[in-house]
Amino acid sequence: MDWLITLFQSPDSVAHTVLVISIVAALGLAFGSIRVFGISLGIGGVLFSGLLFGHFKITINHEIMEFVREFGLILFVYSIGLQVGPGFFASLRRQGMKLNIMAAGIVIMGVIITVLLNYFSGIPREIAVGLFSGATTNTPSLAASQQALKDLWAGNPNAQEIAKLPGLGYAVAYPFGIIGIILTMILVRFLFKIDPLHEADEFKQLQSKSASLLAVYNIEVKNPNLEGLIIEKIPSLEDSSVVISRILHEGKVEVAQPDTVIHIGDILLAVGPREDLDEIKLVVGELSKVDLKALPSSIITKRILVTKKSILGKTIDELECLDKYDVNITRISRADIEFSPNADFTFQFGDTVLAVGLEENIKKVAAELGNSLRQLNHPEIIPVLVGIALGVILGSYPMYFPGMPAPVKLGLAGGPLVVAILLSRLGRIGPLVWYMPISANFMLRELGIVLFLTCVGLMSGDKFVATLVQGSGLYWMACAALITFVPILIIALIARFFFKTNYLTICGLVAGSMTDPPALAFATGIVPHSDAPNISYATVYPLVMLLRVLSAQIMVLFILR
Repeated sequence: MDWLITLFQSPDSVAHTVLVISIVAALGLAFGSIRVFGISLGIGGVLFSGLLFGHFKITINHEIMEFVREFGLILFVYSIGLQVGPGFFASLRRQGMKLNIMAAGIVIMGVIITVLLNYFSGIPREIAVGLFSGATTNTPSLAASQQALKDLWAGNPNAQEIAKLPGLGYAVAYPFGIIGIILTMILVRFLFKIDPLHEADEFKQLQSKSASLLAVYNIEVKNPNLEGLIIEKIPSLEDSSVVISRILHEGKVEVAQPDTVIHIGDILLAVGPREDLDEIKLVVGELSKVDLKALPSSIITKRILVTKKSILGKTIDELECLDKYDVNITRISRADIEFSPNADFTFQFGDTVLAVGLEENIKKVAAELGNSLRQLNHPEIIPVLVGIALGVILGSYPMYFPGMPAPVKLGLAGGPLVVAILLSRLGRIGPLVWYMPISANFMLRELGIVLFLTCVGLMSGDKFVATLVQGSGLYWMACAALITFVPILIIALIARFFFKTNYLTICGLVAGSMTDPPALAFATGIVPHSDAPNISYATVYPLVMLLRVLSAQIMVLFILR
């Protein structure tokens, strides 16, 4: 057994490093999965596992730990950026603006409380910013603050000890950061005497009224002004999202193309948002009782994956194969959202199109578009590495502002995050496709956060117990509770009392404003069949994530003292 003891006592060896990181991470994940009253620490269990090992001096070489921590951080924030990027700008549109403003209000109030605690309670800047991150269960902001402190204290002989302090504050604040969000949900439910099942029904009704779900109309041509006109010349059709996919003429069903001539008595199969279809119906004629899809025909529909690089960036109008093979595209699915495209729609990798036409022609179009499930599930490594490199470059770029004590940098937390959001929005640059399968994204993200939290725990473990028992740990915990509880309670009350926001939407809002998956799990468990918490969580998550990363750095460099 001497060899095993020697292995644990050799902090500079590669074998010792891999062994300690693996054991800490595995035990932490197992600990984090334990539920007490339906609540678990989740990924935060890795942090406390690292603190335990660090307390007993089972650690690794400091330089190696610095690298592993920073590299884990980069993997984590970059994969988050790729995940939220496609929906980031969409979440800022008018329908989600109110939720995003309220979520931003939670972040800003948390910053204000943190600054007040720093100024009037004597909590050091390094601890205060750690409390801010832990109270909001936001690990990227912890990483951003540590990076900012590292830049600020560059050359200071005590920089290594200073770097431990945010991790201590984070660990002290983290448990109530989870519990406080859940307590807020329970308190709002009690104060307003809310019936969650009733809220779920209301949300479903509201969603069905406001959503532009696709519908299918069979419209008989009655308007004499349309006799002999081609389909693309139908008034209002070009400005709508309606697609005419089939036409019944003289008892024969055919694929409808823009240059197909229509006659009185023809029946058109139209697909699109209901409000657009109603407008087209008024122009064309009236609904028909004949269902073209039910009539015997050699025309079929098939879903095709867009995976060929030569297609990416092209519009539907530019796809010559559609006219060549007499195939129509009626619907497109992207990121679980289905819509009816217009001629200017631009293809991205991973889009799923619903094609209408003869079976042999659809096979030819599928070959043109790629339709390769294997390629869809195979991650492209070169774009990931290029994206990370660009993120590091952007994060390291110093931005100087008059009167600032140090240059502003996005850092290794902000740079890769911003680059990933922008690249995923672009979709493709030349041969590089900025798409990552969800399974690969999840694996990369979890690996990154596990490596990061393992090193944060190991780094801060030697001081954690002493701080909590003998020092100011309990006082810090109480202060962190204010950072957690006050902003989300105020916004939740405003959302319900003034804006009459759905309760389940509020639950997703407060969980998303803290970027906290355990709280989201609790919210979705209130009414399991309702998607309301998930929708509001996803709506505010991208903006909040970016705000928390940037606000942590701003507080370190310019506000906290």
